[in-house]
Amino acid sequence: MNRLNPTRVSRWLPVALAAVGLAGLSAGALAQAQTAGIDPEAQAILKKSTDYLAGLKQFSVDTQSTIEVVLDSGQKLQFGNGASASVRRPNRLVARRTGDLVNQTFYYDGKSLTLYNPDEKYYATVAVPDTIEGMLDYARDSLDVIVPAGDLLYRDAFEILMRDVKSAFVVGKAVVAGVRCDQLAFRNVDVDWQIWIEEGAKPLPRKFVITSIQVPGAPQFAVVMTSWNTAPKLTESMFVFSPPKGAKRTEFLPLPGASAPAPAPSTGGKK
Repeated sequence: MNRLNPTRVSRWLPVALAAVGLAGLSAGALAQAQTAGIDPEAQAILKKSTDYLAGLKQFSVDTQSTIEVVLDSGQKLQFGNGASASVRRPNRLVARRTGDLVNQTFYYDGKSLTLYNPDEKYYATVAVPDTIEGMLDYARDSLDVIVPAGDLLYRDAFEILMRDVKSAFVVGKAVVAGVRCDQLAFRNVDVDWQIWIEEGAKPLPRKFVITSIQVPGAPQFAVVMTSWNTAPKLTESMFVFSPPKGAKRTEFLPLPGASAPAPAPSTGGKK
C-alpha cells in the first residue's frame, strides 16, 4: 500500500493548480477583484438570492457538508454529513442528517420540534414558536440546536447575513456541481464567509463556506446544496413525528441561563 509522502504532495500542488487554471492567478489579481468596503454588486446578488428563497412557499434540497476540527497539535480533521430538507412556509420543516458525527431527523410541525436519533431510538419533543424563524431562534438560544446554514431559511436572511459585514466583493464566476454561479466573498469581525449563487432566473445558493478567523487554525464549515426543487409535492404527514415501535422519549437539556423548554404534550405514539 502506497503511503502519502508530504514532499511529493508539495510537488504535486503546483501541477494540480495549473490543471484547474489557477497557477497564473496571482494574489495581485485577486486583490484587484476585491474592492474596499462593501461592493454594491455583491450586495445586490446576495439580496436577489435571499429574496427569491424567502418568496418560495415550499422547497426541498439536498446538502453535503464538511466541518473541520483543529487538534491541539494544529492538525486539521474533517468530518462530513449529508442531509435532505423539505420546507413549507411559514411553519413546516423536516430534515434528515446522516454522516460521520450525527444520524438524526428533525421534525417541525408548527407547534413542536422533535429530534429523533434512529440508531439509539431516542427522541425528544418540545413546544416551540409557530414560525420557522421563531423555531430556529428558540432551538439555538434555548437548546443549542443549530441548523447548518440555517440563516438562509429566514425571511430576513439578507439582513442577518449582512449584519456586521465589513467588506464584500464579487470573486467571479464559478461552477458548483455543474451549475454556473457567482462567487461572493464577505468578511466580518469573527468570520470570513463565501457564497456561490446560481446565475439566471433562479438565484439559488449552491455553496456556503464559513471560516472562523478568530479560532486557531481557521477551521471551516462548508455546505454544497444540490437537487433543489422549488415545487415539491409535500404532505402534512411528512412533518409530523410518529414514534416507531420501541422508541424511547427523553427530554432536551436547556442551556445554562436559558428558560427550560416546555415539553410538548404526550401523543401516545401518534400526533
